[in-house]
Amino acid sequence: MHSRQIAAIDAWIAMQDTKISRPEAIRRLVEMALGSSNKRPARYPERTAAKARELASKAIDGLIDRSAPAEEKSIRRRRLLKGPSIFRDVRVDQKK
Repeated sequence: MHSRQIAAIDAWIAMQDTKISRPEAIRRLVEMALGSSNKRPARYPERTAAKARELASKAIDGLIDRSAPAEEKSIRRRRLLKGPSIFRDVRVDQKK
């Protein structure tokens, strides 16, 4: 290990509530690092998601032809939300 890494580990040990050895500190730090990689990405708060849906709805309403019949508007809206069929197959965030 480099001296800077050892100094950083010793500094981390000094911040802990209990006195631990350097090998124990390294073990804990490795466990923390490995454990953090398994965390799922945080979801957006519901309020933020609702605002995004509202803004997307307004943007889509501006794109859809107002003279089109209601059924045609809903088809166009669905197409805009889902995207082209060639892209739907490769999206990992959508259920197949």
